[in-house]
Amino acid sequence: MHNGVHTREYVMVNSGDYLRPILSVLGVGWLCIGCSPTPTPAHEKTAQATREIESSPLSTETHTKLRSDPTAVKPANTTKGPTLVVGIVPQQAASKLAKLWMPILARLSDRTDVTFEFATAKDIPTFEQRCAEGAYDVVYMNPYHYTVFHASPGYEAIAKRANSKIKGILVRKKNSDVTSLQDLAGKTIAFPAPRAFAATLLTSAGLRAQGVPFEATYVSSHDSVYRNVAKGLFPAGGGIIRTFNSVESDVRDELEILWETPSYTPHAFAVHPRIPPETKSALTNALLDLDEDDEGRALLSTLNIAALDTAKDEDWDDVRNLDIVIK
Repeated sequence: MHNGVHTREYVMVNSGDYLRPILSVLGVGWLCIGCSPTPTPAHEKTAQATREIESSPLSTETHTKLRSDPTAVKPANTTKGPTLVVGIVPQQAASKLAKLWMPILARLSDRTDVTFEFATAKDIPTFEQRCAEGAYDVVYMNPYHYTVFHASPGYEAIAKRANSKIKGILVRKKNSDVTSLQDLAGKTIAFPAPRAFAATLLTSAGLRAQGVPFEATYVSSHDSVYRNVAKGLFPAGGGIIRTFNSVESDVRDELEILWETPSYTPHAFAVHPRIPPETKSALTNALLDLDEDDEGRALLSTLNIAALDTAKDEDWDDVRNLDIVIK
Protein backbone atom coordinates (compact mmCIF):
# COMPACT_ATOMS: atom_id res chain seq x y z
CA MET A 1 0.00 0.00 0.00
CA HIS A 2 1.29 3.46 -0.88
CA ASN A 3 -0.59 6.44 0.58
CA GLY A 4 -3.93 4.73 0.22
CA VAL A 5 -3.10 3.21 -3.18
CA HIS A 6 -2.90 -0.53 -3.67
CA THR A 7 -1.48 -2.54 -6.52
CA ARG A 8 -2.32 -6.11 -7.41
CA GLU A 9 -0.05 -8.60 -9.14
CA TYR A 10 -1.40 -11.45 -11.26
CA VAL A 11 -0.19 -13.64 -14.04
CA MET A 12 -3.15 -13.64 -16.42
CA VAL A 13 -3.72 -15.87 -19.43
CA ASN A 14 -5.40 -14.28 -22.43
CA SER A 15 -8.20 -16.75 -23.13
CA GLY A 16 -9.52 -17.12 -26.65
CA ASP A 17 -9.42 -14.95 -29.71
CA TYR A 18 -10.92 -11.51 -29.73
CA LEU A 19 -13.10 -10.01 -32.40
CA ARG A 20 -11.38 -8.22 -35.24
CA PRO A 21 -12.51 -4.65 -35.80
CA ILE A 22 -13.75 -3.18 -39.04
CA LEU A 23 -13.86 0.57 -39.25
CA SER A 24 -16.48 2.41 -41.26
CA VAL A 25 -15.42 6.02 -41.56
CA LEU A 26 -17.67 8.53 -43.27
CA GLY A 27 -16.22 9.23 -46.68
CA VAL A 28 -13.70 6.42 -46.41
CA GLY A 29 -15.79 3.26 -46.65
CA TRP A 30 -15.19 -0.10 -44.98
CA LEU A 31 -11.68 -0.65 -43.72
CA CYS A 32 -10.52 -4.01 -42.43
CA ILE A 33 -8.13 -3.40 -39.56
CA GLY A 34 -7.82 -6.88 -38.13
CA CYS A 35 -5.03 -9.22 -39.08
CA SER A 36 -3.62 -12.28 -37.39
CA PRO A 37 -1.66 -11.30 -34.31
CA THR A 38 2.10 -11.31 -34.73
CA PRO A 39 4.32 -13.15 -32.21
CA THR A 40 5.41 -10.85 -29.44
CA PRO A 41 8.96 -9.45 -29.82
CA ALA A 42 11.60 -10.92 -27.56
CA HIS A 43 11.86 -7.88 -25.29
CA GLU A 44 8.08 -7.97 -24.81
CA LYS A 45 8.20 -11.68 -23.92
CA THR A 46 10.79 -10.93 -21.28
CA ALA A 47 8.51 -8.33 -19.72
CA GLN A 48 5.56 -10.72 -19.86
CA ALA A 49 7.59 -13.38 -18.08
CA THR A 50 7.52 -11.22 -14.98
CA ARG A 51 4.42 -10.95 -12.83
CA GLU A 52 2.39 -8.17 -14.37
CA ILE A 53 0.42 -5.57 -12.44
CA GLU A 54 -3.12 -6.27 -13.48
CA SER A 55 -6.67 -5.95 -12.28
CA SER A 56 -9.35 -8.38 -11.34
CA PRO A 57 -10.62 -11.20 -13.54
CA LEU A 58 -13.73 -10.83 -15.56
CA SER A 59 -16.87 -10.97 -13.47
CA THR A 60 -18.46 -9.00 -10.67
CA GLU A 61 -18.24 -12.10 -8.47
CA THR A 62 -14.54 -12.48 -9.18
CA HIS A 63 -14.08 -8.73 -8.80
CA THR A 64 -15.41 -9.06 -5.23
CA LYS A 65 -13.32 -12.14 -4.47
CA LEU A 66 -10.23 -10.34 -5.75
CA ARG A 67 -9.92 -8.28 -2.61
CA SER A 68 -9.19 -11.43 -0.57
CA ASP A 69 -6.88 -13.02 -3.12
CA PRO A 70 -3.75 -14.21 -1.26
CA THR A 71 -1.50 -13.30 -4.19
CA ALA A 72 -2.47 -9.63 -4.02
CA VAL A 73 -0.28 -6.95 -2.53
CA LYS A 74 -2.05 -6.30 0.74
CA PRO A 75 -2.33 -2.96 2.56
CA ALA A 76 -0.10 -2.56 5.58
CA ASN A 77 -3.09 -1.54 7.69
CA THR A 78 -6.78 -0.81 7.34
CA THR A 79 -7.97 0.84 4.15
CA LYS A 80 -9.20 4.41 3.90
CA GLY A 81 -12.93 4.51 3.22
CA PRO A 82 -14.31 2.52 0.28
CA THR A 83 -11.85 0.82 -2.07
CA LEU A 84 -12.15 1.34 -5.83
CA VAL A 85 -10.22 -0.40 -8.60
CA VAL A 86 -8.93 2.06 -11.21
CA GLY A 87 -8.26 0.51 -14.63
CA ILE A 88 -5.72 2.28 -16.86
CA VAL A 89 -5.65 1.50 -20.58
CA PRO A 90 -2.37 -0.38 -21.23
CA GLN A 91 -0.77 1.93 -23.78
CA GLN A 92 2.58 1.44 -22.03
CA ALA A 93 4.25 -1.22 -19.90
CA ALA A 94 2.47 -2.04 -16.63
CA SER A 95 5.49 -1.06 -14.53
CA LYS A 96 5.73 2.31 -16.26
CA LEU A 97 2.01 2.96 -15.87
CA ALA A 98 2.18 2.11 -12.16
CA LYS A 99 5.05 4.55 -11.68
CA LEU A 100 3.08 7.30 -13.42
CA TRP A 101 -0.35 6.70 -11.93
CA MET A 102 0.18 5.60 -8.34
CA PRO A 103 1.27 9.05 -7.10
CA ILE A 104 -1.81 10.54 -8.77
CA LEU A 105 -4.09 7.96 -7.15
CA ALA A 106 -2.45 8.70 -3.80
CA ARG A 107 -3.28 12.37 -4.23
CA LEU A 108 -6.88 11.53 -5.15
CA SER A 109 -7.12 9.27 -2.11
CA ASP A 110 -5.95 12.09 0.17
CA ARG A 111 -8.64 14.39 -1.24
CA THR A 112 -11.55 11.94 -1.26
CA ASP A 113 -11.12 9.50 1.65
CA VAL A 114 -11.32 6.68 -0.89
CA THR A 115 -8.68 3.98 -1.33
CA PHE A 116 -7.74 3.54 -5.00
CA GLU A 117 -6.17 0.36 -6.36
CA PHE A 118 -4.09 0.74 -9.50
CA ALA A 119 -4.91 -1.80 -12.19
CA THR A 120 -4.12 -2.38 -15.86
CA ALA A 121 -3.96 -5.37 -18.21
CA LYS A 122 -1.26 -7.11 -20.18
CA ASP A 123 -2.77 -5.94 -23.47
CA ILE A 124 -5.65 -3.93 -24.87
CA PRO A 125 -7.89 -6.93 -25.75
CA THR A 126 -7.71 -8.10 -22.12
CA PHE A 127 -8.45 -4.57 -20.95
CA GLU A 128 -11.47 -4.42 -23.27
CA GLN A 129 -12.76 -7.73 -21.96
CA ARG A 130 -12.57 -6.49 -18.37
CA CYS A 131 -14.29 -3.21 -19.22
CA ALA A 132 -17.09 -5.17 -20.88
CA GLU A 133 -17.54 -7.18 -17.67
CA GLY A 134 -17.42 -4.06 -15.47
CA ALA A 135 -14.33 -5.30 -13.62
CA TYR A 136 -13.10 -1.74 -13.00
CA ASP A 137 -14.81 0.81 -10.77
CA VAL A 138 -13.06 3.74 -12.46
CA VAL A 139 -11.46 3.64 -15.90
CA TYR A 140 -9.12 5.80 -17.94
CA MET A 141 -9.96 4.69 -21.49
CA ASN A 142 -9.54 5.78 -25.07
CA PRO A 143 -12.38 7.61 -26.86
CA TYR A 144 -13.59 4.61 -28.84
CA HIS A 145 -13.61 2.41 -25.74
CA TYR A 146 -15.68 5.01 -23.94
CA THR A 147 -18.40 4.99 -26.61
CA VAL A 148 -18.55 1.18 -26.47
CA PHE A 149 -18.46 0.74 -22.70
CA HIS A 150 -20.79 3.66 -22.01
CA ALA A 151 -23.43 1.73 -23.95
CA SER A 152 -22.72 -1.38 -21.87
CA PRO A 153 -22.05 -1.83 -18.99
CA GLY A 154 -22.77 1.90 -18.59
CA TYR A 155 -19.53 3.69 -17.69
CA GLU A 156 -20.18 7.42 -17.33
CA ALA A 157 -17.56 10.06 -18.19
CA ILE A 158 -16.63 12.48 -15.43
CA ALA A 159 -13.49 14.19 -16.76
CA LYS A 160 -11.23 14.57 -19.75
CA ARG A 161 -8.07 16.42 -20.69
CA ALA A 162 -8.79 20.15 -20.82
CA ASN A 163 -8.46 22.22 -24.01
CA SER A 164 -7.05 19.28 -25.91
CA LYS A 165 -7.95 16.78 -28.59
CA ILE A 166 -6.40 13.42 -29.43
CA LYS A 167 -4.92 12.64 -32.81
CA GLY A 168 -3.13 9.63 -34.19
CA ILE A 169 0.39 9.87 -35.52
CA LEU A 170 2.58 7.76 -37.77
CA VAL A 171 6.25 7.89 -36.84
CA ARG A 172 9.26 6.95 -38.92
CA LYS A 173 12.95 6.53 -38.18
CA LYS A 174 14.91 9.70 -38.86
CA ASN A 175 16.75 9.77 -42.20
CA SER A 176 14.79 6.79 -43.50
CA ASP A 177 13.59 6.48 -47.08
CA VAL A 178 9.99 6.99 -45.93
CA THR A 179 9.06 10.61 -46.57
CA SER A 180 5.34 10.33 -47.36
CA LEU A 181 2.41 8.00 -46.77
CA GLN A 182 2.74 6.71 -50.32
CA ASP A 183 6.19 5.36 -49.44
CA LEU A 184 4.45 2.92 -47.08
CA ALA A 185 2.51 1.20 -49.88
CA GLY A 186 2.84 -2.57 -49.52
CA LYS A 187 4.83 -2.26 -46.29
CA THR A 188 4.19 -3.75 -42.85
CA ILE A 189 3.39 -1.11 -40.24
CA ALA A 190 3.53 -1.51 -36.45
CA PHE A 191 0.46 -0.72 -34.34
CA PRO A 192 -0.15 -1.25 -30.62
CA ALA A 193 -3.42 -3.21 -30.89
CA PRO A 194 -6.33 -3.68 -33.32
CA ARG A 195 -8.69 -1.37 -31.42
CA ALA A 196 -6.31 1.35 -30.24
CA PHE A 197 -8.42 4.33 -31.28
CA ALA A 198 -6.00 6.99 -32.50
CA ALA A 199 -2.83 4.92 -32.89
CA THR A 200 -4.46 2.18 -34.99
CA LEU A 201 -8.00 2.99 -36.12
CA LEU A 202 -7.47 6.62 -37.12
CA THR A 203 -4.04 6.14 -38.68
CA SER A 204 -5.20 3.08 -40.63
CA ALA A 205 -8.24 4.98 -41.87
CA GLY A 206 -5.97 7.76 -43.08
CA LEU A 207 -3.77 5.34 -45.00
CA ARG A 208 -6.78 3.71 -46.64
CA ALA A 209 -8.31 7.08 -47.48
CA GLN A 210 -5.15 7.95 -49.41
CA GLY A 211 -5.11 4.63 -51.22
CA VAL A 212 -2.08 3.20 -49.41
CA PRO A 213 -2.25 -0.61 -49.04
CA PHE A 214 -0.38 -1.99 -46.04
CA GLU A 215 -0.05 -4.91 -43.64
CA ALA A 216 -0.57 -4.45 -39.90
CA THR A 217 1.45 -6.00 -37.10
CA TYR A 218 0.38 -5.54 -33.47
CA VAL A 219 3.18 -5.19 -30.91
CA SER A 220 1.18 -4.75 -27.68
CA SER A 221 1.89 -1.15 -26.63
CA HIS A 222 2.66 2.33 -27.89
CA ASP A 223 6.18 2.19 -26.44
CA SER A 224 6.81 -1.08 -28.25
CA VAL A 225 5.77 0.57 -31.52
CA TYR A 226 8.27 3.37 -31.01
CA ARG A 227 11.11 1.01 -30.02
CA ASN A 228 10.53 -1.26 -33.01
CA VAL A 229 10.50 1.62 -35.47
CA ALA A 230 13.58 3.18 -33.84
CA LYS A 231 15.40 -0.15 -34.33
CA GLY A 232 14.45 -0.18 -37.99
CA LEU A 233 12.26 -3.28 -37.65
CA PHE A 234 9.29 -1.46 -39.22
CA PRO A 235 9.27 1.51 -41.63
CA ALA A 236 6.56 3.26 -39.58
CA GLY A 237 4.28 2.81 -36.62
CA GLY A 238 1.13 4.26 -35.09
CA GLY A 239 0.94 6.17 -31.83
CA ILE A 240 -0.29 9.37 -30.22
CA ILE A 241 1.55 12.55 -29.34
CA ARG A 242 1.26 12.10 -25.56
CA THR A 243 2.90 8.66 -25.49
CA PHE A 244 5.44 9.71 -28.12
CA ASN A 245 6.51 12.61 -25.91
CA SER A 246 6.78 10.35 -22.86
CA VAL A 247 8.79 7.50 -24.40
CA GLU A 248 12.47 7.27 -23.44
CA SER A 249 14.47 10.12 -24.97
CA ASP A 250 16.98 7.78 -26.62
CA VAL A 251 14.08 6.16 -28.50
CA ARG A 252 12.27 9.40 -29.30
CA ASP A 253 15.47 11.00 -30.61
CA GLU A 254 15.63 8.30 -33.29
CA LEU A 255 12.15 9.11 -34.58
CA GLU A 256 10.09 11.84 -36.14
CA ILE A 257 6.41 12.26 -36.90
CA LEU A 258 5.57 11.44 -40.50
CA TRP A 259 1.84 12.25 -40.45
CA GLU A 260 -1.01 13.26 -38.11
CA THR A 261 -4.72 12.44 -38.24
CA PRO A 262 -7.59 14.83 -37.59
CA SER A 263 -8.35 15.52 -33.91
CA TYR A 264 -11.06 14.04 -31.68
CA THR A 265 -12.26 14.23 -28.07
CA PRO A 266 -9.54 12.68 -25.88
CA HIS A 267 -9.50 9.84 -23.35
CA ALA A 268 -12.22 9.66 -20.72
CA PHE A 269 -12.11 9.24 -16.98
CA ALA A 270 -15.28 7.25 -16.38
CA VAL A 271 -17.00 5.52 -13.47
CA HIS A 272 -19.10 2.39 -13.35
CA PRO A 273 -22.82 2.97 -12.61
CA ARG A 274 -22.47 1.07 -9.30
CA ILE A 275 -20.39 3.95 -7.87
CA PRO A 276 -22.48 6.05 -5.43
CA PRO A 277 -23.22 9.64 -6.53
CA GLU A 278 -21.34 11.16 -3.59
CA THR A 279 -18.20 9.15 -4.40
CA LYS A 280 -18.49 10.05 -8.08
CA SER A 281 -18.79 13.73 -7.18
CA ALA A 282 -15.83 13.63 -4.79
CA LEU A 283 -13.62 11.94 -7.36
CA THR A 284 -14.66 14.38 -10.08
CA ASN A 285 -13.79 17.37 -7.89
CA ALA A 286 -10.44 15.85 -6.91
CA LEU A 287 -9.54 15.27 -10.56
CA LEU A 288 -10.51 18.81 -11.59
CA ASP A 289 -8.55 20.27 -8.67
CA LEU A 290 -5.27 18.58 -9.62
CA ASP A 291 -3.98 21.69 -11.41
CA GLU A 292 -4.68 24.00 -8.44
CA ASP A 293 -1.24 23.66 -6.83
CA ASP A 294 2.34 22.87 -7.76
CA GLU A 295 2.15 19.30 -6.50
CA GLY A 296 -0.92 18.50 -8.58
CA ARG A 297 0.44 20.19 -11.69
CA ALA A 298 3.67 18.22 -11.32
CA LEU A 299 1.72 14.98 -11.11
CA LEU A 300 -0.30 15.83 -14.22
CA SER A 301 2.84 16.81 -16.09
CA THR A 302 4.16 13.24 -15.81
CA LEU A 303 1.24 12.29 -18.08
CA ASN A 304 1.85 15.30 -20.34
CA ILE A 305 -1.48 16.74 -19.20
CA ALA A 306 -1.81 20.38 -18.11
CA ALA A 307 -5.31 20.20 -16.59
CA LEU A 308 -8.54 18.23 -16.58
CA ASP A 309 -12.02 19.46 -17.37
CA THR A 310 -15.56 18.25 -16.73
CA ALA A 311 -16.98 15.82 -19.26
CA LYS A 312 -20.40 14.73 -20.43
CA ASP A 313 -21.36 11.79 -22.58
CA GLU A 314 -22.16 13.81 -25.70
CA ASP A 315 -18.58 15.11 -25.80
CA TRP A 316 -17.74 11.84 -27.58
CA ASP A 317 -20.36 12.20 -30.31
CA ASP A 318 -17.57 13.09 -32.75
CA VAL A 319 -16.19 9.59 -32.20
CA ARG A 320 -19.62 7.99 -32.53
CA ASN A 321 -20.04 9.77 -35.87
CA LEU A 322 -17.14 7.73 -37.25
CA ASP A 323 -19.50 4.72 -37.22
CA ILE A 324 -16.90 2.30 -35.95
CA VAL A 325 -18.46 -1.16 -36.14
CA ILE A 326 -17.13 -4.38 -34.62
CA LYS A 327 -17.83 -7.46 -36.72
